[in-house]
Amino acid sequence: MRKFLIVIDMQNDFIDGALGTKEACAIVDAVKAKISAWPAADVIATMDTHFEDYMDTQEGKYLPVPHCIKDSEGWKIRPDIAELLTDATIYEKPTFGSTALAEDLKAIFEKEEIELELIGLCTDICVVSNALLLKANMPEVKISVDSSCCAGVTPEKHNAALETMRSCQIQVI
Repeated sequence: MRKFLIVIDMQNDFIDGALGTKEACAIVDAVKAKISAWPAADVIATMDTHFEDYMDTQEGKYLPVPHCIKDSEGWKIRPDIAELLTDATIYEKPTFGSTALAEDLKAIFEKEEIELELIGLCTDICVVSNALLLKANMPEVKISVDSSCCAGVTPEKHNAALETMRSCQIQVI
């Protein structure tokens, strides 16, 4: 069975940039250790990707903090994590979840048995969105989230998202 590690949005703006938190900074070493222990061919990453018109989008109206603007420093994956992702497939996504990621993994699942583990930022927005998209597309695939390698907007929202995922049969480790 092939097991994929999905590294969600470990970008500068979410770690110590425009939307960074001390909790996000605190998981960096655990994320690096997890990626380093995984077969490089089975690591996938996502990047929140917005453009100069971000403030005119629906998301920008609800979260009026420009972040992850393509090609900015904040958009880039943190350098010490990026150097571990040299063989990773990277999905740029304009919103919380990546439908392209779900479609591509479903195509692999139709040919072979797989498991998925998610880590990254933010637990209560992009991690939960991707986990639920993946579960909706592949209800029989075991999906887990390593809570020690995730951080939410706040600790309370992190815990709430973990509970939501547990309720939807996503394993929290």
